[in-house]
Amino acid sequence: MGKPVKIKTYETFKCDAGWRTFSFLKLVTDSGIVGWSEYNESFGSPGLSGVIDALMPHVIGRDPMALELINAVLATRSTQSRGGVVRQAIAAIENALLDIKGKALGVPVYQLFGGKLRDRIPVYWSHCGSYRMRNAELVGEPVVRTYDDMTRVGAEVKAKGFAALKTNIAIEIDGLIQAYRPGFVVGRGFPERNWDAFIARSAAKTVEAFRKGCGPDVGIMLDTNFHFRTEGFRRIAEAVGPTGLTWLELDAHDPKSIALIRRESPCPIASGETLLERRDFRPYLEAYAFDTAIVDVVWNGFYESLKIAAMAEVYEVNVAPHNFYGHLASAISAHFCAAVPNFRIMEIDIDSVKWRDEFFTLSPVFENGDYVLPTGPGWGVEVNEAAVRARPPTAASGGI
Repeated sequence: MGKPVKIKTYETFKCDAGWRTFSFLKLVTDSGIVGWSEYNESFGSPGLSGVIDALMPHVIGRDPMALELINAVLATRSTQSRGGVVRQAIAAIENALLDIKGKALGVPVYQLFGGKLRDRIPVYWSHCGSYRMRNAELVGEPVVRTYDDMTRVGAEVKAKGFAALKTNIAIEIDGLIQAYRPGFVVGRGFPERNWDAFIARSAAKTVEAFRKGCGPDVGIMLDTNFHFRTEGFRRIAEAVGPTGLTWLELDAHDPKSIALIRRESPCPIASGETLLERRDFRPYLEAYAFDTAIVDVVWNGFYESLKIAAMAEVYEVNVAPHNFYGHLASAISAHFCAAVPNFRIMEIDIDSVKWRDEFFTLSPVFENGDYVLPTGPGWGVEVNEAAVRARPPTAASGGI
């Protein structure tokens, strides 16, 4: 047997992705194998790179094949503060270790966990119309200013063969639409997050505009994030009920509240993207709060996400990855989708900053609206380090 491989060095990278920052972790072994993962500080995780720096001394010198051991060691360093950015830092390390392990064995990551159940991953076009409403110049597409513009985007989704899309509430002020986001930004609806008849009608108009463009057979999801409280989510669900949503997506950190909404909602409910580890998911599953459990594989780590999916299957719940990042994160999420039996559909941003493809060695391939699973060793996607270095973060790229 040869000399055991050890983790030798690491480096974190950040780059300008327009209205947000893309971040990457690079692990290097003493044999020269490089493992990559993608993480994200732009989605409510300030200081995440610093937490990775604090944890890496406990990883340097260890065998990258010993994933469970490294996870156990890192757990001891965060026992009193599990979850949050600590979990996300461990996830970034875990995902990079799996890239190394797959490359060392010459197999894709999904092969390490029982192999693939599917090699074509059904996806939905996320932030559909929303990015073009807020960041059209950076996306490089015509700006979305009206509900009629949303209808045209819906027709584009259908023409390109995608089976589903997800959008966000748009309200019309003085003839032009704008994003309604009181859970994220200061403005209308902040901080109370109350509903009113105008907002409820706007939610319905948003979905109806897309339905007019994409037709009856393309699935539509509406993501309401943290923009309401329980009462508001219930009223929005009533307003959009006649539109035939695939699901209404919402976030609330009280499982009984979501379970109440689900019991009374005329449409399926999806949630969970901000939950971390099995312990966070357990009370929601026990309350039967989800029709679909949203799992962030970048936040939780691939291995932990598989465990979450296995727990969800016990409750007859399918899982869908939260994935609105770069191409490496999409590959990581796709491996997850390939490896779990209780898979629903994968989120992906079709629109993004114009130069996103520069950061990666492989861009997604779509066939009939499905994401084609990469087949190379590890994640099958590499980071273009030179391109990342060439676009350092800017003050404008710190948000989501």
